[in-house]
Amino acid sequence: MSDLVLVEHGAGFRTLSLNRPDKLNAFDDALHAALTAALLDADADPACRALVLTGAGRGFSAGADLASTQGQDLGTVLETTFNPLIRKIRGLRMPVVCAVNGVAAGAGANVALACDIVLAGRTARFIQAFIKIGLVPDAGGTWLLPRLAGDARARGMAMLGGPVTAEQALAWGMIWQVTEDETLVAQAQALAAQLATQPTAALATMKRMFATSGTNTLDQQLDLERDMQRQAGRGPDFAEGVAAFMEKRPPKFNGRDA
Repeated sequence: MSDLVLVEHGAGFRTLSLNRPDKLNAFDDALHAALTAALLDADADPACRALVLTGAGRGFSAGADLASTQGQDLGTVLETTFNPLIRKIRGLRMPVVCAVNGVAAGAGANVALACDIVLAGRTARFIQAFIKIGLVPDAGGTWLLPRLAGDARARGMAMLGGPVTAEQALAWGMIWQVTEDETLVAQAQALAAQLATQPTAALATMKRMFATSGTNTLDQQLDLERDMQRQAGRGPDFAEGVAAFMEKRPPKFNGRDA
């Protein structure tokens, strides 16, 4: 595995740390490749049931490494780098907990917000910096921001390009929790360890259901809930959950569909 992404193994989860601290973890082709490889490797490991994503050094990510995109068609860059990355994070069978330390700017902010549960250190800042260089939000920003923060705040963040503090992001519904900087990663890892003991198949199904809820009608989503609940009810984790409830003991979920 490349040293551009540091991989730490925990109890049922992995921590992936972007590791270009001298560049504020800005994404170039090599970092994209390293993170994609780390995600694929985790996804292929049945013992890995949750992920933590964070950044080494003083910030989470400054977004795209502009020096690496000079002279390239930016649409092609997105099609081959950030778009597959966002789709992979959203489509993983396991939950991804993001621990945002320091600055998360441009596409780096949107990579963080694409994760399932986002924790931010108290000094974290989210910046939609695209307007400052004459660009528009990418890496899913125009889809994520209105859904998380609402249309008015999404437009303000994108059009003004100013920083949003961790406390603002929490109040606006962009993230799950603010923590002290010193305990950020430890708290994210504790959350991942908890998620790793839960029914992974149900968590994966939830991810798919939330993804469709923005475009489905209520009737369509009710039908989807019916179908997915039927599938979950036939799985071993439901049987274990009910048995544990009846026997007044903690459940031991295996996370599989069957």
